[in-house]
Parts: sequence; structure tokens; C-alpha cells
Amino acid sequence: MSGRREEILDAALAIADEHGIGKVSMRALAERVGVTPMALYRHVSDKAELLDGMVGRLLAGLLPPDAGQDQAWDERLAALAHAVRTMTRRHPWAAQLLFSRPAVTPDAVRVVDLIYTALIEAGVPDREVPRLERLIATFVIGFAASEASGRFGTGSLDPRGRRGRLPEGELPGHSRLAPWLDLPSDLDTEFEADLDDLMRLIKAVAGGQD
Repeated sequence: MSGRREEILDAALAIADEHGIGKVSMRALAERVGVTPMALYRHVSDKAELLDGMVGRLLAGLLPPDAGQDQAWDERLAALAHAVRTMTRRHPWAAQLLFSRPAVTPDAVRVVDLIYTALIEAGVPDREVPRLERLIATFVIGFAASEASGRFGTGSLDPRGRRGRLPEGELPGHSRLAPWLDLPSDLDTEFEADLDDLMRLIKAVAGGQD
């Protein structure tokens, strides 16, 4: 990647951090870097390529320098999951962008390949690797997006508990779970538990279990 293209993508990330991803446009980006919009097209051909480049720039920061080859497959997947969560805490808008754009830039594809190789090392049959990669990506990005958007709630009671208090009466499932829904959310513990469940599922697929 050329230095000028990196500068342009970093400027786009800065605009998103300051004003939200919806404010990222070719015109706003041109103003930020001090060129005309037409001058940007030598580096990014259109808005779609710009967004894909932003995804790649974000994901480039998730790649360990040595590709984590000294770690076991499950340690590499866990490290990547934590890195994604950390990244979306730093850039709350990023999770929705990751959900909406395919992994097409070289850095984005390298992240996918990191997951592929970890699953292959785990013993997952080749035919199941792409499916499990999508499952892992959906869980990690989905958790990060829910956390960043406030869907899970932060520093307060889990908002899911309030759904049981409807005008027409109690909901049986919510009533049964009320003692647990009324506990403060511990998203760090929940994320770790979810990762553990995901690793067990991968091992089950690798072992040929349903």
C-alpha cells in the first residue's frame, strides 16, 4: 500500500472517529487531506473502494507481526477476537462497517486466512472451514457491535430484564429468569464464556460430532 493511500485511509478513519461513518464522503475526505475530490480517485476509485480500504486498514492492526505461529490455534482465535473487541471500543462505528463490507483488501483477506489456518490446524474438515469462519466472524463482530451500540447496556442492569415488564402482564420466560436478568451485566465474563463455547463447538466439528 502506498504511503499516500495510507494517509488518505487514515484521514477517513479520523473523520469517522470524529463525526461518525455516515459523514465519510469523498468531498469531506478531500477537504481533510487538502486536495480536490478528483485527486482522490487516483488512490480510491469510489466510495465503495474507500470503505473497503477502511476495513482493510482497521483489520491490518489486528494481525500479529509473526502471525501468532508460536500460539496454539485456539489461542490465536481468542487473541483475534479480543483484538476485534478492543478495536471496536476504540472505533465504535467500526463494527457496523465490518458487517456491511466484504473482506476484499489484502489485509482483510489475511485476517480471514488466519482464521482458516487456525480451523485447519484444529482439525476441522476443509468443507466446514468457510462456514465456521463465517460463524466466528458473525459472533465476534456481532458482540462488538451490540456492545458498541449500547444494545447490551453498560454500567447498568441488563436492558433485557425490562422486557418482562409489559402492560399486559409478565412474560413467563422473563419471570423465571428475573433473578438473573436483574443482575448487572458483566460483558467481559460473558465474552469469555461465549468464546469458550465457540471453541468447544469447533472441537466438536473437528471431532466429527453433530
